[in-house]
Amino acid sequence: MEPITLATERLELRTFTPDDAEEVRAACQDPDIQRWIPAVPVPYEREHAEEFVGLTVPDGWRTDTAYTFCVRPLGGGPVLASTSLHHPREGGWEIGFWTAKQHRGHGYATEIVLGLARWAFTELACTRLEWRAEVGNRGSRAVAEKAGFTVEGVQRAGIHARGTLRDCWVASLLPSDLGLASVVPYLPAKV
Repeated sequence: MEPITLATERLELRTFTPDDAEEVRAACQDPDIQRWIPAVPVPYEREHAEEFVGLTVPDGWRTDTAYTFCVRPLGGGPVLASTSLHHPREGGWEIGFWTAKQHRGHGYATEIVLGLARWAFTELACTRLEWRAEVGNRGSRAVAEKAGFTVEGVQRAGIHARGTLRDCWVASLLPSDLGLASVVPYLPAKV
């Protein structure tokens, strides 16, 4: 897929470009991002940011395996966050995100997740959006819950982070949770 640009009420989501590398490098110096995002190398150097914006992001779009967005305020401003849909399987996608430390607490992450979820459900024929985070990442869990995800439990050894398997929380969002139709009917279990 060719990269696209999305907009929410306050934010623009567009693909990263090489010009974003320094802002990505600066944001990824945050110990919380380094702690909770397994794909972020420690220490995070300029070369990592350049590889991310110059190779990783474009490759994901080209191969339809990850759609990663740089998030800025509508009308311009600093990089507020990064978000992506990745690992598509059987109609479902996984969502991931980080918010730059100085921009947390303004509801951006929830707005981003909801905007990306609506796009996934309406344009990608996504039937289930999954969120996973290492157990203990309460900030990420709060965002998922505010966005309407249903926490389903703990997946043992569900995240591979820096050479160690760690347990993770798993949650899902369905099109019906946002009042949208699903491309495939859903028959919930009756217990």
